[in-house]
Amino acid sequence: MASNDLLKGMLKPIILKLLLENGKMYGYEITQLVKEISGGEIELTFGALYPILHKLEVEGIVKTESEVINNRNRIYYSITQKGNSKAKEKIAEFEEMVKTLKVFFKPNFGLKYEFIG
Repeated sequence: MASNDLLKGMLKPIILKLLLENGKMYGYEITQLVKEISGGEIELTFGALYPILHKLEVEGIVKTESEVINNRNRIYYSITQKGNSKAKEKIAEFEEMVKTLKVFFKPNFGLKYEFIG
C-alpha cells in the first residue's frame, strides 16, 4: 500500500480524472473506486478526500449538488464548465511528471555521472 507522503501530490489529479470520466460522484463512491482501480493499493480516507474536494470547489473547478437518497442528504461533486479545462491541464501535468519519473526507475537507465571533487 502506498504511503501518505507518496500519495499527497497524486490525489488531486486522481480525483479530477475520476470526476471527468464519471460525471458527478459522492465521497464514498470516490473512495471505493480509487480502492477498486488501484487493486487496494490506494485507500483514500475521507480526511484526505474532503479537503481536496473543498479546495477544488473554492478554486471553481468542482461544484457540489445535494440530493436526498433514502432520507439522507448526499453531496455529489462534479467538474464545473469553467473547471473542465483546468482539470484536464492538471491531469496532463501529472501524466507528464509520471512519464519523467519512470525514466529514473528503469534498471540501469543508462546515465553515468562522474563527480569530480
